Amino acid sequence: MSNIKSFFSGKVFGGMLLIAGSCIGAGMLGLPIVMGLLGFFPSVILLLAFWVFMTFTGLLLVEINGWFKKQVNIVSMSEKAIGKFGKILSWTLYLFLFYSLLVAYIAVSGTIGSSILPFEFSNPLTKIVFALVLGSVVFFGTGPVDFFNRFLMFGKIGFYLAMLFFGFSKIDFSYLLNTNAKYFLLPIPILVISFGFHNIIPSLVAYMKGDLKKVKMAILGGSFLSLIVYLFWILMIIGIVPIDGENGLQASYLKGKEISSSLNNILGTSFITVFARGFSFCALITAFLAQSLALSHFLADGLKVEVSSKNNSWLVPLAIIPALVFALVYPAIFFTALNFAGGFCAIILFGILPAVMAWKGRYAKNYSTSYIVTGGKFSLIIAIIFSLIVLLNETISLF
Repeated sequence: MSNIKSFFSGKVFGGMLLIAGSCIGAGMLGLPIVMGLLGFFPSVILLLAFWVFMTFTGLLLVEINGWFKKQVNIVSMSEKAIGKFGKILSWTLYLFLFYSLLVAYIAVSGTIGSSILPFEFSNPLTKIVFALVLGSVVFFGTGPVDFFNRFLMFGKIGFYLAMLFFGFSKIDFSYLLNTNAKYFLLPIPILVISFGFHNIIPSLVAYMKGDLKKVKMAILGGSFLSLIVYLFWILMIIGIVPIDGENGLQASYLKGKEISSSLNNILGTSFITVFARGFSFCALITAFLAQSLALSHFLADGLKVEVSSKNNSWLVPLAIIPALVFALVYPAIFFTALNFAGGFCAIILFGILPAVMAWKGRYAKNYSTSYIVTGGKFSLIIAIIFSLIVLLNETISLF
């Protein structure tokens, strides 16, 4: 009973929602498209595999955070474990990863925002307003982001449940039987992104005052919630939207469109499409808030400055403005940005590096920490091999 009470205590519950909010973002909007091309049942297998893998490596970062007495980010972690090479590698990959994610979020915000607002905004202007308004929330730090995230998560859950309630009657279950093995590897980069909550972990450790057990609970709860949301989400979308046709999954993928626009074109104006747009917009905002917060904290750690209101006045613009400019110059970059972020940057940062750092810290340098992930050397080796297979696949896909 005490564990249940602790789980739903303020900061643990808020941390769980921050983890889920970080996962359920722009990746959510592209996931049913690439999974629909593969087919529902093989997609479920991939979804479960990547949930286990990404949750495990996330817990490794919790263990590694225990080496430090102050708030740090992956730059400091990798430097302590691997040295200067680890610091340079993590700096480079982190910047590429999270600027790519913010570019993807801002790029798709124009389409979603323009469709949901009661007054007409141009696509570029919507992107600018989206970035500036949410950037002002990030400026005030983790507490306000947590507050807004909780509010938006409840809204997102409401839209999601209402969408499922009205949408299940529209499902054509014969669509779920379609499979195409040639697309088996296509969802992998977006799956990595879809469970990519790792960047928020150092902020959660600081927010929960170094209580690693509470952070662990937040990760397990938040990642499992994300898994359940994804399962029903892809079930509904794959069951409603056909693969072929002008508004099918194939066309959406080739045009770089997110899924709510396809759903709207298939069903027309209905309760389902209204709720889908609301859900998509809330998902986008929660992910943007979480990733922007984590990127600004990363920049503070890498530049060796304190996270404060004074420094946030330039850290937050440094995190958001370059991504905004890129999204304005290349408006159809949604899937390209997600594939690059997940297939290369995230799998190294949040797959290979945590396992290597944990190995070095445990078995080479004997660093002490209050929490150690179970599984020993075997689990670390499996995580590294799994990551290398994903990385090799993405490298081959370039040629």
